[in-house]
Amino acid sequence: MIPIEVENRIAYYFFRMYLPDEVMFKIEDRLLPTCIWSEEEDLDHDELVRWAIEIIDQQLEDKQFR
Repeated sequence: MIPIEVENRIAYYFFRMYLPDEVMFKIEDRLLPTCIWSEEEDLDHDELVRWAIEIIDQQLEDKQFR
């Protein structure tokens, strides 16, 4: 099994290198207000991930990566 820290670092690299800026901006627009106005321990991380995945899926629907 791959350690979670390694998976997170790979995901972070992919997220920053290959996700188009417009998608990043939409994710930030959706997640930041909730993150700013909530305490860390009150955040539902699973829900935040679901929101981001929905945006990514919508924006990259028919696109392929190099």
